[in-house]
Amino acid sequence: MRYQFSLMLYRLVFLCLLPIIWLLLLLRSIKHKAYRQRLSERFGLLPRHLQSGGIIVHAASVGEVIALKSFITQLLEAKPTEVITVTTFTPTGSEQVKKLFGDRVQHCYLPLDSTFCVAAFLNKLKPQAMVFMETELWPNLIAQSRDQGIKLLLINGRLSKKSMNSYRKLAWLITPTINSFDKVLCQSQVNYDNFITMGADTHRCKISGNVKFDISVNQTVKDKQQELVRFVEGERLIWVVASTHKGDEKIAFDVFALLLEIFPQLLLIIVPRHPERFNDVAALCNERGYSIIRRSTQEKVTSDKQVWLLDTLGELLPTCALASVVTMGGSFSDIGGHNPLEPALFKKPIVVGPDMSNFVEVMQQLIAEKGIVQIADKAGLNNINIAEDLSQAIKAILLSAETQQALGESAHRVVTQNQGASQRTLKQLLKLL
Repeated sequence: MRYQFSLMLYRLVFLCLLPIIWLLLLLRSIKHKAYRQRLSERFGLLPRHLQSGGIIVHAASVGEVIALKSFITQLLEAKPTEVITVTTFTPTGSEQVKKLFGDRVQHCYLPLDSTFCVAAFLNKLKPQAMVFMETELWPNLIAQSRDQGIKLLLINGRLSKKSMNSYRKLAWLITPTINSFDKVLCQSQVNYDNFITMGADTHRCKISGNVKFDISVNQTVKDKQQELVRFVEGERLIWVVASTHKGDEKIAFDVFALLLEIFPQLLLIIVPRHPERFNDVAALCNERGYSIIRRSTQEKVTSDKQVWLLDTLGELLPTCALASVVTMGGSFSDIGGHNPLEPALFKKPIVVGPDMSNFVEVMQQLIAEKGIVQIADKAGLNNINIAEDLSQAIKAILLSAETQQALGESAHRVVTQNQGASQRTLKQLLKLL
Protein backbone atom coordinates (compact mmCIF):
# COMPACT_ATOMS: atom_id res chain seq x y z
CA MET A 1 0.00 0.00 0.00
CA ARG A 2 2.81 2.41 0.90
CA TYR A 3 4.58 1.62 -2.38
CA GLN A 4 1.41 2.33 -4.38
CA PHE A 5 1.08 5.70 -2.66
CA SER A 6 4.79 6.41 -3.29
CA LEU A 7 4.41 5.52 -6.95
CA MET A 8 1.37 7.76 -7.30
CA LEU A 9 3.31 10.62 -5.70
CA TYR A 10 6.28 10.01 -8.01
CA ARG A 11 3.99 10.02 -11.06
CA LEU A 12 2.36 13.26 -9.97
CA VAL A 13 5.72 14.96 -9.37
CA PHE A 14 7.09 13.75 -12.71
CA LEU A 15 3.96 15.00 -14.49
CA CYS A 16 4.48 18.44 -12.95
CA LEU A 17 8.13 18.39 -14.05
CA LEU A 18 7.36 17.50 -17.69
CA PRO A 19 7.24 21.13 -18.91
CA ILE A 20 10.60 21.80 -17.26
CA ILE A 21 12.13 18.65 -18.79
CA TRP A 22 10.76 19.70 -22.18
CA LEU A 23 12.37 23.13 -21.76
CA LEU A 24 15.71 21.58 -20.73
CA LEU A 25 15.69 19.41 -23.88
CA LEU A 26 15.05 22.47 -26.01
CA LEU A 27 17.83 24.42 -24.27
CA ARG A 28 20.27 21.58 -24.76
CA SER A 29 19.30 21.44 -28.42
CA ILE A 30 20.70 24.96 -28.90
CA LYS A 31 24.22 23.53 -28.93
CA HIS A 32 23.28 20.00 -29.93
CA LYS A 33 20.57 20.07 -32.62
CA ALA A 34 19.94 16.33 -32.35
CA TYR A 35 18.08 16.90 -29.08
CA ARG A 36 15.27 18.70 -30.89
CA GLN A 37 14.84 15.86 -33.38
CA ARG A 38 12.52 12.89 -32.79
CA LEU A 39 11.03 14.65 -29.76
CA SER A 40 7.83 12.63 -30.16
CA GLU A 41 9.76 9.50 -29.15
CA ARG A 42 10.55 11.13 -25.79
CA PHE A 43 6.79 11.09 -25.17
CA GLY A 44 6.34 7.47 -26.19
CA LEU A 45 4.98 8.25 -29.67
CA LEU A 46 7.04 5.88 -31.77
CA PRO A 47 7.38 5.54 -35.56
CA ARG A 48 4.78 3.29 -37.19
CA HIS A 49 7.35 1.02 -38.80
CA LEU A 50 8.62 -0.31 -35.45
CA GLN A 51 7.53 -3.90 -34.82
CA SER A 52 6.03 -5.12 -31.57
CA GLY A 53 7.07 -8.09 -29.44
CA GLY A 54 10.56 -9.37 -28.78
CA ILE A 55 13.06 -7.91 -26.34
CA ILE A 56 14.00 -4.35 -25.42
CA VAL A 57 17.58 -3.63 -24.31
CA HIS A 58 18.19 -0.16 -22.87
CA ALA A 59 21.63 1.44 -23.21
CA ALA A 60 21.50 5.03 -21.97
CA SER A 61 24.39 6.50 -23.98
CA VAL A 62 27.56 5.75 -25.97
CA GLY A 63 29.46 3.98 -23.19
CA GLU A 64 26.58 1.65 -22.40
CA VAL A 65 26.01 0.81 -26.08
CA ILE A 66 29.67 -0.14 -26.47
CA ALA A 67 29.63 -2.13 -23.23
CA LEU A 68 26.54 -4.06 -24.37
CA LYS A 69 27.88 -4.81 -27.84
CA SER A 70 28.93 -8.37 -27.02
CA PHE A 71 25.70 -9.13 -25.15
CA ILE A 72 23.46 -7.78 -27.93
CA THR A 73 25.47 -9.62 -30.60
CA GLN A 74 25.07 -12.90 -28.73
CA LEU A 75 21.37 -12.17 -28.20
CA LEU A 76 20.88 -11.66 -31.93
CA GLU A 77 22.56 -15.01 -32.59
CA ALA A 78 20.50 -16.81 -29.92
CA LYS A 79 17.19 -15.24 -31.01
CA PRO A 80 17.53 -14.68 -34.77
CA THR A 81 13.76 -14.48 -35.35
CA GLU A 82 12.95 -12.18 -32.43
CA VAL A 83 12.55 -8.43 -32.71
CA ILE A 84 15.36 -6.82 -30.72
CA THR A 85 14.83 -3.16 -29.85
CA VAL A 86 17.75 -1.15 -28.48
CA THR A 87 16.75 2.09 -26.75
CA THR A 88 18.97 4.97 -25.72
CA PHE A 89 18.42 8.32 -24.07
CA THR A 90 21.05 10.40 -25.87
CA PRO A 91 21.53 11.20 -29.58
CA THR A 92 25.17 10.06 -29.39
CA GLY A 93 24.00 6.71 -28.04
CA SER A 94 21.52 6.55 -30.90
CA GLU A 95 24.27 7.09 -33.46
CA GLN A 96 26.39 4.40 -31.83
CA VAL A 97 23.54 1.87 -32.09
CA LYS A 98 23.22 2.56 -35.81
CA LYS A 99 26.97 2.24 -36.35
CA LEU A 100 27.34 -1.03 -34.44
CA PHE A 101 24.16 -2.87 -35.42
CA GLY A 102 22.61 -1.15 -38.44
CA ASP A 103 19.28 -2.75 -39.33
CA ARG A 104 19.97 -5.87 -37.26
CA VAL A 105 18.09 -4.17 -34.42
CA GLN A 106 15.35 -1.57 -34.33
CA HIS A 107 15.99 1.58 -32.35
CA CYS A 108 14.14 4.39 -30.61
CA TYR A 109 14.56 6.65 -27.60
CA LEU A 110 13.40 5.53 -24.17
CA PRO A 111 10.40 7.66 -23.18
CA LEU A 112 10.25 10.10 -20.29
CA ASP A 113 9.13 8.28 -17.15
CA SER A 114 5.61 9.73 -17.19
CA THR A 115 2.49 7.54 -17.01
CA PHE A 116 1.15 8.51 -20.43
CA CYS A 117 4.54 8.42 -22.17
CA VAL A 118 5.35 4.97 -20.79
CA ALA A 119 1.86 3.64 -21.60
CA ALA A 120 2.16 4.75 -25.24
CA PHE A 121 5.66 3.25 -25.49
CA LEU A 122 4.64 -0.15 -24.09
CA ASN A 123 1.39 -0.23 -26.06
CA LYS A 124 3.34 0.15 -29.29
CA LEU A 125 6.23 -2.27 -28.61
CA LYS A 126 4.52 -4.88 -26.36
CA PRO A 127 7.84 -6.55 -25.42
CA GLN A 128 8.26 -9.97 -23.83
CA ALA A 129 11.19 -8.71 -21.78
CA MET A 130 13.09 -5.54 -20.96
CA VAL A 131 16.78 -5.39 -20.06
CA PHE A 132 18.18 -2.45 -18.10
CA MET A 133 21.81 -1.80 -17.21
CA GLU A 134 23.65 -0.83 -14.01
CA THR A 135 21.51 1.74 -12.16
CA GLU A 136 18.93 2.59 -14.81
CA LEU A 137 15.96 2.53 -12.44
CA TRP A 138 12.85 4.16 -13.93
CA PRO A 139 10.10 3.50 -11.35
CA ASN A 140 7.13 4.21 -13.59
CA LEU A 141 8.37 2.27 -16.62
CA ILE A 142 9.42 -0.66 -14.45
CA ALA A 143 6.13 -0.71 -12.52
CA GLN A 144 3.98 -0.64 -15.66
CA SER A 145 6.13 -3.31 -17.30
CA ARG A 146 5.80 -5.55 -14.23
CA ASP A 147 2.02 -5.04 -14.13
CA GLN A 148 1.81 -6.12 -17.79
CA GLY A 149 3.76 -9.31 -17.12
CA ILE A 150 6.86 -8.19 -19.01
CA LYS A 151 9.99 -9.95 -17.78
CA LEU A 152 12.48 -7.51 -16.23
CA LEU A 153 16.22 -8.03 -16.01
CA LEU A 154 18.79 -5.63 -14.52
CA ILE A 155 22.24 -6.54 -15.81
CA ASN A 156 25.73 -5.37 -14.88
CA GLY A 157 24.16 -4.10 -11.67
CA ARG A 158 26.22 -1.35 -10.08
CA LEU A 159 25.41 0.35 -6.79
CA SER A 160 28.23 2.31 -5.21
CA LYS A 161 28.21 3.41 -1.58
CA LYS A 162 27.75 6.99 -2.75
CA SER A 163 24.68 6.07 -4.81
CA MET A 164 23.32 3.85 -2.06
CA ASN A 165 23.47 6.69 0.45
CA SER A 166 21.49 8.86 -1.96
CA TYR A 167 18.97 6.12 -2.74
CA ARG A 168 18.34 5.43 0.93
CA LYS A 169 16.56 8.78 1.14
CA LEU A 170 14.14 7.41 -1.47
CA ALA A 171 14.11 3.82 -0.22
CA TRP A 172 10.29 3.84 -0.13
CA LEU A 173 10.40 4.10 -3.94
CA ILE A 174 13.75 2.63 -5.00
CA THR A 175 13.67 -0.64 -3.01
CA PRO A 176 10.28 -1.79 -4.44
CA THR A 177 11.51 -0.76 -7.89
CA ILE A 178 14.59 -2.99 -7.53
CA ASN A 179 12.38 -5.86 -6.32
CA SER A 180 10.18 -5.49 -9.39
CA PHE A 181 12.98 -7.03 -11.45
CA ASP A 182 12.79 -10.77 -11.98
CA LYS A 183 16.57 -10.91 -11.72
CA VAL A 184 19.34 -8.49 -10.72
CA LEU A 185 22.74 -9.50 -12.09
CA CYS A 186 25.54 -7.70 -10.24
CA GLN A 187 29.04 -6.82 -11.42
CA SER A 188 30.77 -7.95 -8.25
CA GLN A 189 30.42 -9.04 -4.63
CA VAL A 190 30.61 -5.41 -3.45
CA ASN A 191 27.73 -4.38 -5.69
CA TYR A 192 25.76 -7.48 -4.72
CA ASP A 193 26.17 -6.62 -1.03
CA ASN A 194 25.07 -3.04 -1.65
CA PHE A 195 21.91 -4.16 -3.45
CA ILE A 196 21.08 -6.48 -0.55
CA THR A 197 21.73 -3.67 1.95
CA MET A 198 19.39 -1.51 -0.13
CA GLY A 199 16.66 -4.09 0.48
CA ALA A 200 16.85 -6.23 -2.65
CA ASP A 201 15.56 -9.80 -2.22
CA THR A 202 18.47 -12.26 -2.07
CA HIS A 203 16.73 -14.73 -4.41
CA ARG A 204 16.63 -12.05 -7.12
CA CYS A 205 20.31 -11.12 -6.97
CA LYS A 206 23.21 -12.95 -8.55
CA ILE A 207 26.84 -12.10 -9.36
CA SER A 208 27.51 -12.45 -13.09
CA GLY A 209 30.57 -10.25 -13.69
CA ASN A 210 31.09 -7.05 -15.63
CA VAL A 211 30.05 -7.00 -19.31
CA LYS A 212 32.38 -4.05 -19.89
CA PHE A 213 35.26 -6.53 -19.98
CA ASP A 214 33.67 -8.23 -23.00
CA ILE A 215 35.02 -5.77 -25.53
CA SER A 216 36.85 -6.83 -28.66
CA VAL A 217 38.41 -5.42 -31.81
CA ASN A 218 36.38 -6.26 -34.90
CA GLN A 219 37.20 -5.58 -38.53
CA THR A 220 35.31 -2.26 -38.50
CA VAL A 221 37.50 -0.97 -35.66
CA LYS A 222 40.64 -2.21 -37.42
CA ASP A 223 39.64 -0.46 -40.65
CA LYS A 224 38.91 2.78 -38.79
CA GLN A 225 42.25 2.47 -36.99
CA GLN A 226 44.09 2.24 -40.30
CA GLU A 227 42.14 5.21 -41.63
CA LEU A 228 43.12 7.36 -38.64
CA VAL A 229 46.78 6.31 -38.87
CA ARG A 230 46.94 7.64 -42.42
CA PHE A 231 45.89 11.10 -41.26
CA VAL A 232 48.90 11.53 -38.96
CA GLU A 233 52.02 12.43 -40.89
CA GLY A 234 55.35 11.09 -39.64
CA GLU A 235 56.06 9.05 -36.54
CA ARG A 236 55.12 10.99 -33.42
CA LEU A 237 54.54 10.29 -29.76
CA ILE A 238 50.80 10.62 -29.15
CA TRP A 239 48.96 11.45 -25.95
CA VAL A 240 45.23 10.69 -26.14
CA VAL A 241 43.02 12.42 -23.56
CA ALA A 242 39.68 10.67 -23.87
CA SER A 243 36.08 11.44 -22.85
CA THR A 244 36.86 14.86 -21.42
CA HIS A 245 34.46 17.04 -19.44
CA LYS A 246 34.60 20.74 -18.63
CA GLY A 247 37.77 21.37 -16.64
CA ASP A 248 39.61 18.33 -17.99
CA GLU A 249 40.86 20.21 -21.03
CA LYS A 250 42.39 23.00 -18.95
CA ILE A 251 44.40 20.43 -17.00
CA ALA A 252 45.38 18.67 -20.23
CA PHE A 253 46.58 21.89 -21.86
CA ASP A 254 48.56 22.84 -18.73
CA VAL A 255 50.27 19.45 -18.77
CA PHE A 256 50.80 19.59 -22.53
CA ALA A 257 52.77 22.83 -22.17
CA LEU A 258 55.15 21.11 -19.74
CA LEU A 259 55.49 18.02 -21.92
CA LEU A 260 56.28 20.00 -25.09
CA GLU A 261 59.48 21.24 -23.43
CA ILE A 262 60.75 17.64 -23.43
CA PHE A 263 58.82 16.19 -26.37
CA PRO A 264 58.45 19.03 -28.93
CA GLN A 265 56.81 16.77 -31.53
CA LEU A 266 54.24 15.31 -29.10
CA LEU A 267 50.71 15.21 -30.55
CA LEU A 268 47.77 15.69 -28.23
CA ILE A 269 44.55 14.02 -29.38
CA ILE A 270 41.66 15.28 -27.31
CA VAL A 271 38.22 13.63 -27.39
CA PRO A 272 35.41 15.57 -25.64
CA ARG A 273 32.69 13.41 -24.15
CA HIS A 274 29.79 15.54 -25.40
CA PRO A 275 29.49 16.88 -28.98
CA GLU A 276 27.97 20.19 -27.85
CA ARG A 277 31.36 21.04 -26.28
CA PHE A 278 33.44 20.58 -29.44
CA ASN A 279 33.49 24.31 -30.28
CA ASP A 280 34.24 25.31 -26.68
CA VAL A 281 37.24 22.99 -26.55
CA ALA A 282 38.51 24.29 -29.88
CA ALA A 283 38.18 27.87 -28.62
CA LEU A 284 40.08 27.03 -25.42
CA CYS A 285 42.85 25.41 -27.47
CA ASN A 286 43.18 28.53 -29.65
CA GLU A 287 43.24 30.74 -26.55
CA ARG A 288 46.19 28.75 -25.24
CA GLY A 289 48.04 29.30 -28.52
CA TYR A 290 48.21 25.68 -29.69
CA SER A 291 47.98 24.90 -33.38
CA ILE A 292 44.86 22.78 -33.76
CA ILE A 293 43.22 20.73 -36.46
CA ARG A 294 39.72 19.28 -36.21
CA ARG A 295 38.96 15.74 -37.29
CA SER A 296 35.79 16.86 -39.05
CA THR A 297 37.86 18.81 -41.61
CA GLN A 298 39.25 15.51 -42.95
CA GLU A 299 42.66 17.21 -43.29
CA LYS A 300 46.06 15.66 -42.59
CA VAL A 301 47.65 16.17 -39.18
CA THR A 302 50.89 17.72 -40.34
CA SER A 303 54.04 18.02 -38.20
CA ASP A 304 53.27 21.64 -37.30
CA LYS A 305 49.92 20.71 -35.71
CA GLN A 306 50.03 20.17 -31.96
CA VAL A 307 46.42 19.25 -31.14
CA TRP A 308 44.01 17.00 -33.03
CA LEU A 309 40.44 17.57 -31.82
CA LEU A 310 38.25 14.55 -32.46
CA ASP A 311 34.95 16.33 -33.09
CA THR A 312 33.38 13.19 -34.55
CA LEU A 313 31.39 10.34 -33.08
CA GLY A 314 32.25 6.68 -32.66
CA GLU A 315 36.01 6.96 -33.17
CA LEU A 316 37.31 6.85 -29.61
CA LEU A 317 38.07 3.12 -29.54
CA PRO A 318 40.20 3.04 -32.72
CA THR A 319 41.87 6.30 -31.63
CA CYS A 320 43.18 4.53 -28.54
CA ALA A 321 45.15 2.25 -30.85
CA LEU A 322 47.19 5.25 -32.05
CA ALA A 323 48.25 6.32 -28.56
CA SER A 324 51.60 6.14 -26.84
CA VAL A 325 49.70 6.79 -23.60
CA VAL A 326 46.02 7.38 -22.78
CA THR A 327 44.46 9.52 -20.06
CA MET A 328 40.78 9.01 -19.26
CA GLY A 329 38.76 12.16 -18.69
CA GLY A 330 36.02 12.52 -16.11
CA SER A 331 38.48 11.40 -13.44
CA PHE A 332 39.69 14.86 -12.45
CA SER A 333 36.43 16.12 -10.95
CA ASP A 334 33.38 14.43 -9.44
CA ILE A 335 32.25 12.67 -12.63
CA GLY A 336 33.60 9.29 -11.52
CA GLY A 337 35.77 8.55 -14.54
CA HIS A 338 35.20 6.65 -17.78
CA ASN A 339 35.97 3.14 -18.96
CA PRO A 340 39.74 2.46 -18.82
CA LEU A 341 39.28 -0.95 -20.42
CA GLU A 342 39.04 0.45 -23.95
CA PRO A 343 42.71 1.52 -24.17
CA ALA A 344 43.62 -1.64 -22.23
CA LEU A 345 42.21 -3.64 -25.13
CA PHE A 346 45.06 -2.25 -27.28
CA LYS A 347 47.73 -2.82 -24.59
CA LYS A 348 48.14 0.91 -24.05
CA PRO A 349 49.49 2.47 -20.83
CA ILE A 350 46.70 4.30 -19.00
CA VAL A 351 46.82 7.23 -16.59
CA VAL A 352 43.73 8.40 -14.71
CA GLY A 353 42.87 11.09 -12.18
CA PRO A 354 41.85 10.65 -8.53
CA ASP A 355 38.13 10.04 -9.07
CA MET A 356 37.38 6.68 -10.70
CA SER A 357 34.41 5.89 -8.46
CA ASN A 358 32.38 4.54 -11.40
CA PHE A 359 34.95 1.75 -11.83
CA VAL A 360 35.95 0.77 -8.31
CA GLU A 361 36.34 -2.98 -8.89
CA VAL A 362 37.93 -2.51 -12.31
CA MET A 363 40.46 -0.11 -10.79
CA GLN A 364 41.22 -2.51 -7.95
CA GLN A 365 42.10 -5.21 -10.46
CA LEU A 366 44.12 -2.91 -12.71
CA ILE A 367 46.08 -1.53 -9.74
CA ALA A 368 46.69 -5.01 -8.34
CA GLU A 369 48.10 -6.12 -11.70
CA LYS A 370 50.11 -2.88 -12.12
CA GLY A 371 48.15 -2.11 -15.27
CA ILE A 372 47.30 1.54 -14.61
CA VAL A 373 48.71 4.72 -13.08
CA GLN A 374 46.40 6.79 -10.90
CA ILE A 375 47.19 10.35 -9.84
CA ALA A 376 46.63 10.75 -6.09
CA ASP A 377 44.26 13.35 -4.66
CA LYS A 378 46.70 15.37 -2.55
CA ALA A 379 44.73 18.57 -2.09
CA GLY A 380 41.07 18.10 -2.93
CA LEU A 381 41.56 17.89 -6.69
CA ASN A 382 43.76 20.99 -6.77
CA ASN A 383 44.45 21.65 -10.45
CA ILE A 384 48.03 22.86 -9.90
CA ASN A 385 49.09 19.72 -8.07
CA ILE A 386 47.15 17.53 -10.48
CA ALA A 387 48.87 19.08 -13.51
CA GLU A 388 52.33 18.66 -11.99
CA ASP A 389 51.74 15.04 -10.99
CA LEU A 390 50.07 14.16 -14.27
CA SER A 391 52.91 15.65 -16.32
CA GLN A 392 55.46 13.64 -14.32
CA ALA A 393 53.49 10.42 -14.84
CA ILE A 394 53.09 10.98 -18.60
CA LYS A 395 56.75 12.00 -18.92
CA ALA A 396 57.97 8.83 -17.17
CA ILE A 397 55.88 6.65 -19.48
CA LEU A 398 56.88 8.41 -22.69
CA LEU A 399 60.58 8.18 -21.77
CA SER A 400 60.45 4.41 -21.30
CA ALA A 401 59.33 1.94 -23.95
CA GLU A 402 59.63 -0.82 -21.34
CA THR A 403 57.21 0.97 -19.01
CA GLN A 404 54.74 1.47 -21.86
CA GLN A 405 54.88 -2.23 -22.71
CA ALA A 406 54.63 -3.47 -19.11
CA LEU A 407 51.65 -1.24 -18.25
CA GLY A 408 49.87 -2.08 -21.49
CA GLU A 409 50.31 -5.84 -21.24
CA SER A 410 49.21 -5.88 -17.60
CA ALA A 411 46.07 -3.89 -18.42
CA HIS A 412 45.28 -6.19 -21.34
CA ARG A 413 45.66 -9.23 -19.10
CA VAL A 414 43.03 -7.85 -16.72
CA VAL A 415 40.60 -7.52 -19.64
CA THR A 416 41.09 -11.05 -20.98
CA GLN A 417 40.98 -12.71 -17.56
CA ASN A 418 37.59 -11.20 -16.72
CA GLN A 419 35.64 -11.84 -19.90
CA GLY A 420 32.51 -13.98 -20.11
CA ALA A 421 29.88 -11.89 -18.29
CA SER A 422 27.87 -11.30 -21.48
CA GLN A 423 27.43 -15.04 -22.02
CA ARG A 424 26.36 -15.58 -18.39
CA THR A 425 23.94 -12.65 -18.68
CA LEU A 426 22.40 -14.06 -21.85
CA LYS A 427 21.81 -17.42 -20.14
CA GLN A 428 19.85 -15.68 -17.37
CA LEU A 429 17.72 -13.80 -19.91
CA LEU A 430 16.95 -17.00 -21.83
CA LYS A 431 15.89 -18.66 -18.56
CA LEU A 432 13.42 -15.85 -17.90
CA LEU A 433 11.96 -16.29 -21.37
